[in-house]
Amino acid sequence: MKEQGPRNILNIARESKLPYTTVYSRVVKLESMGVLRTWIHPNYSKLGLSRALVYATPFVGKELMAKEALRIPGYWLRFARCIGDCNGYYSQHGIPASHQRDFELYLEQARERGALKNFQLFWLGEPRTTIPNFEYYDMKNKTWRFDWNQWLELLSKGRGSSRSREPTKAEGGFDAKDLIILKELSKNARTTLADMSKLLSMTLPATKYRFDDLVERGFIQDYVIDILPFAPDISQLSELRFDFRNEGSLRDAREILSTLPFVLNSSPVNGLNSLTSRVYIPRSEIGNLMTLISHLARDGILTGYHYSEIDPATIQTQTFGFKAYDDNTGWRYDNRAYLGSLDNLLSTWPKSESAPVFLEPSVAIASQ
Repeated sequence: MKEQGPRNILNIARESKLPYTTVYSRVVKLESMGVLRTWIHPNYSKLGLSRALVYATPFVGKELMAKEALRIPGYWLRFARCIGDCNGYYSQHGIPASHQRDFELYLEQARERGALKNFQLFWLGEPRTTIPNFEYYDMKNKTWRFDWNQWLELLSKGRGSSRSREPTKAEGGFDAKDLIILKELSKNARTTLADMSKLLSMTLPATKYRFDDLVERGFIQDYVIDILPFAPDISQLSELRFDFRNEGSLRDAREILSTLPFVLNSSPVNGLNSLTSRVYIPRSEIGNLMTLISHLARDGILTGYHYSEIDPATIQTQTFGFKAYDDNTGWRYDNRAYLGSLDNLLSTWPKSESAPVFLEPSVAIASQ
């Protein structure tokens, strides 16, 4: 499913050399259990979008206001509360590439006007997700193996599999209907062509042609196969940024990190020799992870790192801002309107703030 895409069960059965009925029944079972979810990452650069990672520190007592301020431009992709180097919000945004500076100015104004205490902004390259590496899982004993000494050696010596440097991808030709297809796949990568054809008011062959064309031209960057390797009640979700001494060390490390069972995804940070990774690991292994990082820094592989714990119960996601695209004018972005909405938020916030909502422990775990 990761290599072939999760839609074509017949092709998956053929490639895995398993009976079609076996593959179909197991996929349906995993989905019904809530164990398996799938979606895509579109190629943001081909869509003319740039991914932004923001760590926002709110003023104490004004956390919700900071979150609403970050949401105003409308191009947000993901939100979550975070604790660590930043005690506030972690967010990702898909901003029109021609308006990167406008988004930076918006954040600066949000800080100047008192909606944010501070923020850090990083522009990211295309994401790469992984699936749990079951080579480290003992099927008989149902336990995971954490080979920290081996991983330290690999990362220290850069023994990642060779991979050519990813080319910079420019914006490609697409229209609003293509964006709807990509939007639906961003919600569920197993969405059927029949469902998409109804949504587009197009024939099934015409929809299939568009889908195949998007795949062929690389508009689907990555298939996300979302399977958590460890039980939520014993595990910690976090975002880790690794700062490497040079670009070569970064490329080698990215290949090695993609094979580790606790790394869910990674993205390079544009303009820096840095990589940000989503880490999901048993809490009992966090000390070993910190020891690994410390030794990499001591050996000169890393020049620094940034660690923030993510609260899974607070994660909110949406697809890229497809509604803000027009076939004639392209992506719409209006800082003046956004700043006007920000001023309105600031003037009305004390009256409009909602009552606190406290989650039961069982709800927090289920939200993972």
